[in-house]
Amino acid sequence: CFVCGQAGAAITCWERECKRRFHQPCAAKGECVTQYFRLYRSFCWEHRPEQAVEVAPEDSTTCLLCLDLVGDRVSYGTLVCPACQHAYFHRSCIQKQATHAGACFCCSHCLDKDLFVMEMLSMGIRVSRRRPSWESDQAYGVLYERQCHCNASQCRCPGGREQAEEEGPWQLLLCSSCASEGTHRCCSCLRNSAATWECDGC
Repeated sequence: CFVCGQAGAAITCWERECKRRFHQPCAAKGECVTQYFRLYRSFCWEHRPEQAVEVAPEDSTTCLLCLDLVGDRVSYGTLVCPACQHAYFHRSCIQKQATHAGACFCCSHCLDKDLFVMEMLSMGIRVSRRRPSWESDQAYGVLYERQCHCNASQCRCPGGREQAEEEGPWQLLLCSSCASEGTHRCCSCLRNSAATWECDGC
């Protein structure tokens, strides 16, 4: 491996005349690029693809994701959106964004998707096709749970707070405003014909 000097480097630079080899974990340290699409090509620091950017970032330009300075030029560690050419990102920041955004990955500034994604893939950013991490069942699981017990100060139901019948005095009514609390009709002295109820907080 030309980065760490150890044996077992299985990745060779795609450039025909180049003999540099490196380990995948050493790629970032050696500023190498692996394109995770089509032919899965890898390049050493000398032959890696460069962005064709007309405008260099100003000294005060910050990464749109972490808001730290990006420097005064596009480099291995700094990438720019090819569509708007105003959005600059650190490589590590945009990789994290691509990992979490999945199929919704796009430029945070201009929201361009097609040109932006192809450019990021060419620059070695891994983009997954899965749905965004913020839409996972684990992230929203609590929101999908329905209130299912009686919150009355004194529950009179013989089966306890968790019991709920389809109709009658032990039917569980949810607060019509917040739906975060519930009561049995009988526990809140409601008639069997009552269809709505509001908790004390609402």
